[in-house]
Amino acid sequence: MNIPNRITISRILLIPIFMVIMLVDFNWGDMTLFGAEMPVRHFVGGMIFLFASLTDWVDGYYARKYNLVTTFGKFLDPLADKLLVSAALIILVELGFAPSWVVILIISREFAVTGLRLVLAGEGEVVAAGGLGKIKTTAQIIAIMALLLHNILFEAINFPFADIMLYIALIFTIWSGWDYFYANRKGLLASK
Repeated sequence: MNIPNRITISRILLIPIFMVIMLVDFNWGDMTLFGAEMPVRHFVGGMIFLFASLTDWVDGYYARKYNLVTTFGKFLDPLADKLLVSAALIILVELGFAPSWVVILIISREFAVTGLRLVLAGEGEVVAAGGLGKIKTTAQIIAIMALLLHNILFEAINFPFADIMLYIALIFTIWSGWDYFYANRKGLLASK
């Protein structure tokens, strides 16, 4: 297994650690940063989520730079992203930081695109992440980080940046999902 795929697997392995830190009250207390008060575990969980998210860029950069792009990596990398983002969004619903209907739409799109990839893979086609998918992922990560960290940079001025970013992420999620299905409609309709 090459290094980019190992990095991708490490991202998947960080998910349960992130979940435990976010959901188990270790009684670490609270902290205030840039006017936002939050439990220390939310800050730590946010940093783990950020680190895991950055590994997505690292594995992709490394794979392209050293020509280590594999079919396994093309499948595993977006799956790792979907698992990480889905776990974070479900945690945000449990904490009351994100509306469930938004999370349901985002996760539904992720399942639908994964299903599309599996159908096309059965036909011998591998669908790599496209430009809109990358924008969608970036918007989701920014929104999740802002929500996990209690709107940290904008709380002092009472600007709902985290909520706005969540809806921007939703728009790009739906748009990129439509784009995937439209671009691959012929392969989908021709599948057995």
